[in-house]
Amino acid sequence: MWLAFAAGSALFAGLTSVLAKCGVRTTDSTVATAIRTGVVLIFAWAIVFVQGTQSQIFDLDARTVLFLVLSGIATGASWLCYFRALQLGSINKVVPVDKSSIILTVLLSFLLLGEPAGAAPIAGLVMLGVGTFLMIDPKEDTDENLQGHWLFYAVLSAVFAALTSILGKVGIVGVDSNLGTAIRTIVVLVMAWMMVAVQHKEADLRGMDRRELGFICASGLATGASWLCFFRALQEGPASLVVPIDKLSILVSIAFGAIVFHERLTKRAAVGLAMVTVGTLIMLL
Repeated sequence: MWLAFAAGSALFAGLTSVLAKCGVRTTDSTVATAIRTGVVLIFAWAIVFVQGTQSQIFDLDARTVLFLVLSGIATGASWLCYFRALQLGSINKVVPVDKSSIILTVLLSFLLLGEPAGAAPIAGLVMLGVGTFLMIDPKEDTDENLQGHWLFYAVLSAVFAALTSILGKVGIVGVDSNLGTAIRTIVVLVMAWMMVAVQHKEADLRGMDRRELGFICASGLATGASWLCFFRALQEGPASLVVPIDKLSILVSIAFGAIVFHERLTKRAAVGLAMVTVGTLIMLL
């Protein structure tokens, strides 16, 4: 069953990237992150109350709460960086770098969680690394002021995403996955709105484009669905397999990027995408 949840996570995560890109054309990325987090929070807690697991929150021990909070902080940092990267760069460039977090996640799962390592995972990681490198070419940016800036934020997004997976895996032991997701989202929401306040961007809320607001909210719904599937899959399956499947969302993102934004892959990037896909499949086998 965890395999089905992992596949659902990949589908909704792919939709999230495209909807998010539509929502930050003129809207500040930090404001967009804060708004969509509120949508995710409502979505997550609605599921918790529907399932009747909210009472379990009183049974959580201090260690579990700590790891859920740390995971939430890592998630918030990843989202803030990811939205900024999407605002500065194209989906075809940002998503592959963000999804490269799989490399660090798998390595950490081997080292910290004791999950088995073999020839196939190592070969898959190598292909993922090379494929991601081929898909990255900051020199193609037409605006010299933005060259490399999206890459900086995308790399940070990947690092924090990897930490999210590992901390989340530890933090949801013995905890309902949906409740764990809802608790983490509270942390992300607080963190996102603190960033809005610190940067004095509250005024941006009044002048938001309604169409972009709709896309941001839709992105939040897609994110909520992806999270619920992802953490349910993590609870039942090994992180070294769940995370690679989730990262196949890159295929969904790039496909919709081509349809919605008319973004096209270069031959080099196409080869890189093929290597990323094959590398992920090798790790699964």
